Amino acid sequence: MKIEERIKAFAKLGAFLEQFSETGIKQPDNELNSAFFDNFNELICSVHFNNGWFTENNVRHAIGAIASNLNHELLLDWLSPYIKILHVKKQPRNAAVIMAGNIPLAGFHDMLSVLMSGNKFAGKLSSEDKLLLPAIAKILVSIEPEFINYIEFTEGQLKNIEAVIATGSNNSARYFEYYFGKYPHIIRRNRNSAAVLSGNETREELSLLGKDIFQYFGLGCRNVSKLFVPKNYKFDLFYESIFDFQYIVNNNKYGNNYDYNRTVYLMSNNASLLDNNFLLMKEDASYSSPIGVLFYEYYDDIETLNQRLWDDKELIQCIVSNVSDIKNAASFGEAQCPKTADYADGIDTMKFLTEL
Repeated sequence: MKIEERIKAFAKLGAFLEQFSETGIKQPDNELNSAFFDNFNELICSVHFNNGWFTENNVRHAIGAIASNLNHELLLDWLSPYIKILHVKKQPRNAAVIMAGNIPLAGFHDMLSVLMSGNKFAGKLSSEDKLLLPAIAKILVSIEPEFINYIEFTEGQLKNIEAVIATGSNNSARYFEYYFGKYPHIIRRNRNSAAVLSGNETREELSLLGKDIFQYFGLGCRNVSKLFVPKNYKFDLFYESIFDFQYIVNNNKYGNNYDYNRTVYLMSNNASLLDNNFLLMKEDASYSSPIGVLFYEYYDDIETLNQRLWDDKELIQCIVSNVSDIKNAASFGEAQCPKTADYADGIDTMKFLTEL
């Protein structure tokens, strides 16, 4: 396939997927809808039976975020730095992708990158997210049948691989390094995201920050798990602004984690604990907070904080802020709406794949 054909296929896939976003509207019946609409919609509504974290709203948000990047113009813009090499015919390499299952369709971007680079995708699915991506791949093959020889999913041992992209915890990363270190590889580890507040945020901005905290129940590496706030910051407006997210505690899995962590902290007589009955806030220097908990830390000045964030860059996936001095910050509410070029861990996946 030529790169233009691959772009055209994914753009058509994006138009189909847009129907299933939180705000999507079903298009007039067409060949794709006749073949896939009802079954895919049913899968979205039922996938939580396989993974209780994958609520319908969260799955639709993930699909919408993907679909928003899959239009012809945005795909061309993303691929423009590599377009010359993508026009060169080459032998496709077998790229194994070991995927995480913390949020719905966490492995889609890697599949997109492998296929757009002209290589073959061998996906090893997480047991927590084993249904959605194969369903989307089936639709993609229907759009462009030549992809059938470029996409494979396996639950067993990865064979005949020539490159590896693996996402997991710090512990699993050591395992990946041991087994796959001899191949060209990208191995991703634990990362978390943080927000920097100035104290001048509006109620609307703090409400949008609530999305960055609670989307996917806080399980994603782009979810805000840590706040940096100025000395003497008052949390009243923050708590008022996120009150509409109180429903999250009604999810059994989230609620059980919240209750457990609350009990643990209360038993330890933690004096710095704040609680609004659905989110615990604890003063802590770490970035990785448990489910139902948001860490916070006071800062003295932005210059010193910027140096701290730079020193901790290997621990941070993204930063959310409206403070102009915080570099490359995402806007409030946009943490879980990454663009195609917002590569995980800051590693350019397309550059890696095109240079194989």
